[in-house]
Amino acid sequence: MSPRPKKTRKCQGKFCGKAFKPTGTPLVELQQVPLHQDELEALRLCDGEGLTQEEAGKSMGVSRGTIQRIVTIARQKIAKALTEGHALVFVDQVEIE
Repeated sequence: MSPRPKKTRKCQGKFCGKAFKPTGTPLVELQQVPLHQDELEALRLCDGEGLTQEEAGKSMGVSRGTIQRIVTIARQKIAKALTEGHALVFVDQVEIE
C-alpha cells in the first residue's frame, strides 16, 4: 500500500536558493539546515502575521494539525541553526519522507 500523496500547499514569497548564515564564515564551510518553503510560510503566517494555526491552515490549504507539525519542525530547525552556528538554507521542494 503506497502512502497518500501530499496536498499542494499554497505559499507566498520566493526565498529559494537564499540562505541565512553567521557572518564571517563562507557558506561552504558551514553545516546547512534546509528550511522548506512551506515551513517558512507557516512560520510567517503564525508567528509573523499572528494568525492562529487554523487560519494559517486555511490560507495554505491544509489542516490545523498539519500546520502544527510544520511549525514545530521549522522551529526546531531554526533553534538548531541559531544555537549551533549552522546556516539556514531555504529550499523549494518538500522531501518525501
